[in-house]
Amino acid sequence: MLTENFPPVSGGSGRWFWELYSRLPSDKIVVLTNEHPNATEFDNAAKMPIIRMPLSCSEWGLKSMSGLRFYFNAVRALKKIVKEHNIDEIHCGRVIHEGVSAWLLSLISNVKFVCYVHGEDVETAATSGEHNLMVKQVCKASQYLICNSHNSANIVKRLNYATDEKIEVLHPGVDAQVFKPAEPDAAFKEKMGWTNKFVILTVGRLQQRKGQDKMIEAMPAILKQHPNALYAVVGSGECKQDLEHLIAQLNLEDHVQLLSEITDKDMIACYQQCDLFILPNRTIDNDIEGFGMVLVEAQACGKAVIAGDSGGTRETMLVGESGLVVDCSEAGNIANAILHLIAQGDLISNLGHTGREHVKTNLDWPVHTIEAKKLFS
Repeated sequence: MLTENFPPVSGGSGRWFWELYSRLPSDKIVVLTNEHPNATEFDNAAKMPIIRMPLSCSEWGLKSMSGLRFYFNAVRALKKIVKEHNIDEIHCGRVIHEGVSAWLLSLISNVKFVCYVHGEDVETAATSGEHNLMVKQVCKASQYLICNSHNSANIVKRLNYATDEKIEVLHPGVDAQVFKPAEPDAAFKEKMGWTNKFVILTVGRLQQRKGQDKMIEAMPAILKQHPNALYAVVGSGECKQDLEHLIAQLNLEDHVQLLSEITDKDMIACYQQCDLFILPNRTIDNDIEGFGMVLVEAQACGKAVIAGDSGGTRETMLVGESGLVVDCSEAGNIANAILHLIAQGDLISNLGHTGREHVKTNLDWPVHTIEAKKLFS
């Protein structure tokens, strides 16, 4: 498994890879991933070997010296690991840059490789002539592509990177024994400042396509009818300062929380103790939400969900039965959807119950692992 994104770094794809590959036979797996200052404890507890080297680069193209140097070092390291561990197939976390490294290695060796596709990665690559050409070469040489949603698969086909014969769809999953409903926790709510609040939660990186700004803009309309509403955002990212300015501009300091530093334990408790979950994602240029694992995690915790009508979010839920999909490019649409759910009495809890059953049946890690084993065999 070759991936820059892997624990202890937080993030959906890295968590997916860890949860999946840690459930496969450990004597069949070697992970090559990025360096991390806090990785030692995590790596020592893992069953499979985890090798770390620098896998971050400011330039992923092949025209620059920094890009060429990066790929030279990556291919050299890959070649050594393949020989030492008798590797016969490389699973690449993305087409660029991991897939490019595997492709270059395949030009001088017999090792096979497959690539994961997340949707936004190939959409973004298509905007660059150089990266577009690289993706085409990688997809052509790859044994097959593992798309995280049918939406991502359709993007691959639309961009002429591959046809149905080379595409497999494997939805990310969740540990339904960890992400599970919990009784109300008054102590946790008091610690978080959630006592007597109707808490609307978002978990995700602070970036434009995640849509936290539009949810913040929706809060004044929600507060007019429900003054106890509170919007809690778990995540960090490049838009934090912009969101802080927006909160101040709308005088929402008492009604919006940005929780950038939070433990995994508290994050799960946030899912469990919130009243409603929203991922107000939208498309920004070619940047989309490929799937939306946080929507699965929220449903696993028995929460009703709302998602933006962009990317592969529809595939995370039973639309209309466990959650809603709305156009989140306008704050008014978000406010209307939330107010509609609140006004329907037991609807929120009923949606949450259905979502929990949906996840247990279709997206729990044991189910996911069975599908992956069939694919990898």
